[in-house]
This record gives sequence, structure tokens and C-alpha cells, in this order.
Amino acid sequence: MSYAVETRDLTRIFAGKKKRRIRRKRAASEGDEHLGPVTALDEVSIQIRDGELFGMLGPNGAGKTTLIKILATLLLPTSGQAFVAGHDVAKDPFPIRQRINMVSGGETSGYGLLTARENVWMFSQFYGVPSKVSKGRIDELMHTFGLWDKRDAKVRMLSTGQRQKMNMIRGFVTDPDILFLDEPTLGLDVNAARVIREYVTNWVRSQEGKTVLLTTHYMAEADQMCDRIAIIDNGKILACDTPDNLKRMIRTETTFRLEVDTMRDTATFSTMQGVKNFSHTDDISKNRTNLTFIL
Repeated sequence: MSYAVETRDLTRIFAGKKKRRIRRKRAASEGDEHLGPVTALDEVSIQIRDGELFGMLGPNGAGKTTLIKILATLLLPTSGQAFVAGHDVAKDPFPIRQRINMVSGGETSGYGLLTARENVWMFSQFYGVPSKVSKGRIDELMHTFGLWDKRDAKVRMLSTGQRQKMNMIRGFVTDPDILFLDEPTLGLDVNAARVIREYVTNWVRSQEGKTVLLTTHYMAEADQMCDRIAIIDNGKILACDTPDNLKRMIRTETTFRLEVDTMRDTATFSTMQGVKNFSHTDDISKNRTNLTFIL
């Protein structure tokens, strides 16, 4: 079976850096401190199907951005293999670049002296999109993302949310087969984040063969949007499954306590489906029965 994205034991190790500390009454060289190599990705193996909205969930520093950069052919792996659209990212990057796009949350938003529309159009030309086609897509996307009224505003005059919407439009204007989204809603207000989540989800669902790899540290975002989620921490994949299956894996026992009028027959509660344990106590003075269910 072919995959839109596949990695096999993908590893990326960054060389150690020399950290300089300032110490009084000592030579500067005595304050040098060497930091060891950092393993950002540790034998990561994932398979993302065509048409899938796949989530990579993990805290800051887990390796999410490093993975995205390797898949986008911006960074080479130390070892292992990565394939995008059937091509090896290290050996055959050029066909990959023709079929992908990438948007990162919090990234620099274009050129401040250009307008929002000019910025997106310029990036579309880097990808070889015909100018007439590009302008039509830009107008449509700016209406969709609520940026139409700001289309001729200089980028430096846009708010954080408006700049990120512009970045998202830049990601979609090339109509990529595979889109890498690295924490696209980072730092956005609720409404701006909602617009982006809804559009990304609808884009994948409404078009055949469109694939998205979304990285996030928001659990609710991954649960709401993704077909499958891989949980990553310290460069390792800890689990990978559908949101429902992952929630079942971590679900703990739930206890319910109810107080009702005195009940004589409580034996049937112990045999109810889903009840792991049941107990009850009677408060004769109040003519009440306390029921405890563990599910």
C-alpha cells in the first residue's frame, strides 16, 4: 500500500552547542559550557494515508516541527527514511516540493511593505501558479477567511490573527496535494482558530486525495479535527490511533454517587452492563439510600 507520507525509523540528532556563561573575576573561556547532542526524533515510524487528516500531538520540544521540516525537505534526517508522495525526501526532493505546501503558526508573515493580496500572489508565483488562476483563488480564499476587507492593507498593519489567516491562504492558494500545518492556530483568538479549523477540515473532507499533517499541542483541536493522532514526546511516538481509541486507552474508572429514597432491592445494579463495582448504604434516620457506582 502506498502512503501520502511514510517514515521509517526516522531519526534527527542535532549537534551540541557551546553555551557561554559569564562569570565574574574569571576568564571568559572558563565560562564555556558544552551541551551534548540533542535527539529531536528517535526512530519515528508513521504512515499517513491519502485523503487523511493526521494529527501529531505533543508538547513543545517534542519533535513535531523537526518532523515537519524533514517532510517539507527543509531539513535532512540523521538516519532512517522519509517518503512524501512516494519520493524520498533526501534523494528526490524536487517532485515533493511541487505537491506540498507548509504553514507554521507564529511564522514571519510575508513582507510588510506589500499588501496581504500582493504577498499571497507573490508566493503563488514561486510555485508556478498561473497569475489569473492565482488571483481568482486569492479572492475566493480571502472571502472565506474573512480577510477581504483587509486585502489591500499592508501586512505590517494586520493583527496577529489576520496575518495567520493570510499565511493559511498562502498555504491553500497553490492547491497542494499534501499540506503540512505546524501549530496553525498557535496564539490565535477563539474565532480566528475556529475559522481555520473548519476550513482545513472541510478542505480535506470535500476533495478527494487531499492530505493534511497537523501538529498541535491542543488535545481538543486534535480530537475535533483528525482521523488519526500520533502522540509524540521526546522525539518518540508513544501511541497512534483514532481519537476514540486513544481516549479508550487512557480512560480511567468513573465513580457516581446517588442519594435516593430508601430502596429494598439493589441487587440488580451489580449485574448492569458497564458497572464494575456497586455498593450501597442505608440511612434509616433520613429514610434514604446512598448508591455508589464504579464504571
